[in-house]
Amino acid sequence: MVRKFAFGLATAVALSGAAFAQAQFGTAPEAKAMLEKAVAAVKADKAKALATFQAGTDGFKDRDLYPFCFNAGDGLTLAGPASVLGKDVRTLKDPTGKAFGADLYSAAVDGKIVEVAYMFPRPGQTEPSAKISFVTKVGDLGCGVGYYK
Repeated sequence: MVRKFAFGLATAVALSGAAFAQAQFGTAPEAKAMLEKAVAAVKADKAKALATFQAGTDGFKDRDLYPFCFNAGDGLTLAGPASVLGKDVRTLKDPTGKAFGADLYSAAVDGKIVEVAYMFPRPGQTEPSAKISFVTKVGDLGCGVGYYK
C-alpha cells in the first residue's frame, strides 16, 4: 500500500513538473487568441490598445506572448519589443539573414491570419529562438502575436 502511494505521488510530481515546464511558455492557440483579443481592442480604441500593448497590461503580456503592431503604410513599429519599436518593420532581419520584417509586413492582410516563421529572442533574452507569429491587418495597422517553438 505504501509502495503504491509512493509511486503514485512520484508520478503526480513528475507530471506536474512537465505541466509546469510547458506552462512557462505560450502556445499557438494562446497566441492566436491573444491576437483576436488585440484586434478587438484596436477596433474599439486604437490609441488605447497600442498603449495597453506597450504597457503589457489588460492581459496583453502573458509569459512570452505579447502583441506587436506596425503602421500598414510606412511600416513604423508602434507596439512591440524595445529593440524594434519605432523601426520600419520591413527592414528587420533575423540572425540567419532572413528578412522576416518584410514577411510580417506582407502578411498583414484584412480578414486573414497568416503565419510567419523566423528567429527572435524571447523576452528578457538575447539568444534568438524559433518563433512563429500570427499576423493580420486591422484598420491601418498590421498586428501580430507570436509563440516560440
